[in-house]
Amino acid sequence: MDPNEFPTKGNLILAKNTLRMSRQGYDLLDKKRNVLIKEIMALDDRAKEIQTYIDSAFREAYEALQVVNIDMGVNDVERFSYAVAREESVSIKYRSIMGVEIPVLNYDKSSNETPSYGLGNTTSALDDAYAKFNAVKDWIIKLSMVENAAYRLAVAIRKTQKRANALKNVTIPRYENLAKTIQETLDERERDEFTRLKVIKKGKERG
Repeated sequence: MDPNEFPTKGNLILAKNTLRMSRQGYDLLDKKRNVLIKEIMALDDRAKEIQTYIDSAFREAYEALQVVNIDMGVNDVERFSYAVAREESVSIKYRSIMGVEIPVLNYDKSSNETPSYGLGNTTSALDDAYAKFNAVKDWIIKLSMVENAAYRLAVAIRKTQKRANALKNVTIPRYENLAKTIQETLDERERDEFTRLKVIKKGKERG
């Protein structure tokens, strides 16, 4: 038997304190879970909104690509595509939501406003396609930030729910039962002691 389960006043105080802290912990976890669920629902709405813009942006970009392929030829367009610089204008910071670290992407669009390819032997159709694919990239970066945040929140919600369930279904009932059992045992001992003292007192009175 666990020494902390022996029916003593000290263990009764310990059980009641643990029960109180467990209930407080459950309340905090439940509030955290509700906040995180609210956040992930907002992110889900935002992701759906961004996806709509992405679909439109992709359609416009590929239409522009078809135009420039016809205007300049596929081989020339491919050759100029090699001049597009590797993307290095995205930086990541983090913000905390109830202890969950959420990535915040900072995208410096100004670095891509001017085409990295030379303007000689090109047409406005290429510039238009370049601008529209940049718009696609902008929306993709925004969506990746939202989806990554949603994933992290979903993981945190599952962990929070698991811990809350453990407190609600295991820890709290255990210490409720333990406190009740110890209290009943102490009360019974007190009644027995009271009865014993009464018997002793009556015996002395008779003597």
